[in-house]
Order: sequence, then structure tokens, then C-alpha cells
Amino acid sequence: MYLISVEGGDGSGKGEAARILGELLAEFPFPEVVMTHEPRRHSELGKLALASVKLGNKTPLEEAGLFAADRLDHSHTFIRPHLQRGAVVVSDRNIHSSLIYQGVVGDLGVEQVASMNAAAMIPDLVFWIDCDPEKAMKRIRSGTLRMTSQKQEYFETEEIQTTIRQGFHELFAEGSTVPAPFHQCTVVGPIMNEGGLDELKSKLRRELRRFFNRKPAPLNTDLDLVDRNLLNGLVHDVKKQRRLPGAPQERTAIHIGWLGGKSPAQWMQDAEDNWPTASAQDNDVPATPMAHSCWSILGTLSLMVGSSEVPRLHASLGPVRMVTQRHTQRLIKWLLVENWVHKQQNHTPFTDAQLFKLRDERLGFARLTLAMWPLRSSLASWRRANPTAPWEGALSDVFSTADGKEIAPALTKAASDISHRLAILTSGHEGCPLPTTPAELEVWWSMPPPTHSSS
Repeated sequence: MYLISVEGGDGSGKGEAARILGELLAEFPFPEVVMTHEPRRHSELGKLALASVKLGNKTPLEEAGLFAADRLDHSHTFIRPHLQRGAVVVSDRNIHSSLIYQGVVGDLGVEQVASMNAAAMIPDLVFWIDCDPEKAMKRIRSGTLRMTSQKQEYFETEEIQTTIRQGFHELFAEGSTVPAPFHQCTVVGPIMNEGGLDELKSKLRRELRRFFNRKPAPLNTDLDLVDRNLLNGLVHDVKKQRRLPGAPQERTAIHIGWLGGKSPAQWMQDAEDNWPTASAQDNDVPATPMAHSCWSILGTLSLMVGSSEVPRLHASLGPVRMVTQRHTQRLIKWLLVENWVHKQQNHTPFTDAQLFKLRDERLGFARLTLAMWPLRSSLASWRRANPTAPWEGALSDVFSTADGKEIAPALTKAASDISHRLAILTSGHEGCPLPTTPAELEVWWSMPPPTHSSS
């Protein structure tokens, strides 16, 4: 979902910072943390780029072209597929290295280098690691950075490293302009790496949390597509469940018929009516079931196979529905007290981790949160503006085309995303077709399923 790059001069400690980031990111609910680097040492294009800086036999334009070719191939054959599956990719060097090494040191200009790389993935978050060039050169000469080759690269001199450091300072200085499309990156730094690893790790952890707490939209992939890919995996696990031999083949609400004969609007009202607002405020959890964390945790629980514990639940949230593990723990503890979830016995030897499961009578609302996720903010805003209005009219108001206005593009996309989600989750009513337009979505939202006579 997010591409994180680590930039800086040679010997600054980028590789160490990238390794630490890989460890820290394991604390967040990404399905995978992927480590990579540029240029690639195991691709033909990457080898050509590496050879150009070791031999110094290419013009700056030729060198920049080789790095750009490797980056474009890397972006679209390796990085993008991982991002679409919800992974976070950490790249030791990316576009900003080319802007400095070929644009500044090679004197091509950052605008030309940016143009050559314009079709590459855009780092969502850039960690700029800084170090005094004299100390950096001592690290380089110590041999710790020479694992694959003893041949010095042409820019590994204190003079050029000083130019590189100055280039990063000018590129990332307040008020400077990074060429499009890479001006969209969030840049953190300079992070000085002249102390101990504990200090560096502390700085990196703080900045990661700050970035994720903002819940920024990813720059390289569609937010809802990422979440749908993860939902597909959870639904696949639900579908694999089997009853014991001889068990009654009664209709189950696990996958088909999860609305239980109610309309979505009725489930929204039910959740609101049964949400203990005063207790929530006393326990520092959301005072309304419309909060991001409530939808995320309850929705994910609705697709968890069997009973769960907090670490497993937290790991299943995914990056779009990300909630801190501390808040997850607090909310689950409160939901247990308020009977939205119930305890289950832990049969695993030598463990006392608390297991819990969503109550069946809350399944309809919980699964609905996953379906309606693209409109959560719009529905929350509607409720604040209409505190006593019945939920049946919510989507009609959200999709209102009064005064001849067309539905806003963002709402049209949200409706389309909900249709794609329902294709994964089902309509919630057995035999009910999926709504595919805003108008059909309004009907599905407000109308309970018809009752069919058996006669």
C-alpha cells in the first residue's frame, strides 16, 4: 500500500535505517513488509546501472537513463503488485537519489531527471538520513559497505559526498520545490545518524507513527482496491469452513444471508440504539458506533474464522482499517463488558491469552461496516446533521441530486466501490441481486427483503 524510501549520501547509514524500518513495520497490520533497493543488483538493468557508477564510463545522461530504466521496471513488475496486495515496500534508495546523483552531481538538472522517471512509483514517505561526509567516508573505507565489490564508485570521495549532502539539503529545504510528480512525497528529515542505533530507531518509530496516524491516501494504488484484496482473503477463509459430519445443514449467517432479514438501515438503527454512549465515554472508547475504529474492529471480527485474540485481530485489520494495538485492546475489553463480543475458552496449552468472538446478534451491523466502508465519513456527517432522522433516508440524502446537481465524482466512486465490496461479501440477502448503481444501492439500503410465502 505504501512505498517508503530511505535516502541520503553514501555511508550515511541508509542500509541500517532500512533494516530498522523493516523491524518497526512488523508492529503494524500490513500483510507483508517487503525490503528492496535501487539499483537492483540481481536484474540486468540494475547491473548496467551499477556498472556505470563503478566504471564511470557513461555520460550523465546515459547513466541517468540506465537508472531510470531499472527504476521503471522495478516499479511496475515488483513494487506495484506488492502495493496492490496491501504490503508496505521499503526501498533503500529511490527517485531522490537520481535527482541528486545524476541531476546535481551529474549536472543534468533535477527537472530533467524527474521527467525521465515520471512513470515510476512515487514514494509515499521518504526518510532522509544525514551524516557528516567525513564520518561517512570513514565508514565506507572501513569496508563494512563493501560486501559485493572492492571497486570504489567514482563519487565516493569526500568532495563529491559534500556536494551530495548539500544537494539533499537544497532539494528538501523548506520552500524548495521538488519536480512533479515527486513533489507529492512526504519527506522526513534530516535524521542525523551520528549516534547509536537506539537513538536512530527511536526517531524512525516516532516518524512512522506520525505518518500512519494521519491515514494518508496511498500515492500509487487505489485505497479501496487494497482493502478489497484483503477482504477477499478473509472471505476465502470463511468459505472454507466446514460443518462436522452429521451436523444439521441449517442456514448459516457466516457468509450468505448475513443481514438476517433486516435492511441495512435497520441494522444501523439497531447499532445506534444499543451503543452504550455513557459507558463508552467513561471507558475512553468512541461514543458512537460510527467511529473508524468501531467499524474496523467489528467489521474485521465479522470475517474472523473461529475465536480470536487481540494480536491476531490486529494483524487482520490491514493498512486501510489500521487501528493501534493499544486501542484495539481497549475497545475489545469494553465490547466484552457490553456484550458485543463474548469470551471463549482457550484450549491452547501453556497460554492464557484471552479469546473472544463477535456475538451472532451483532453480525449484520459488523459485516455491513465492511460493505459501507467507502461511505463511512459521509454517513457519519449525515448523522451529525440529522441526529434524529430515520436511517432509511440516509443514502437518499447522501446521493441527493436536488436542484439538478449531479452526484459528486467521489460519491459515484464510493457507490462503485461498495458494489465491488458486496460482490465479495454478497448482498446479505439470499437470492437478492447485487446493487450496482446509486439508485439500486438506495433501495437495498432502505428496504428489507420481501417475505416469500411457502404456499
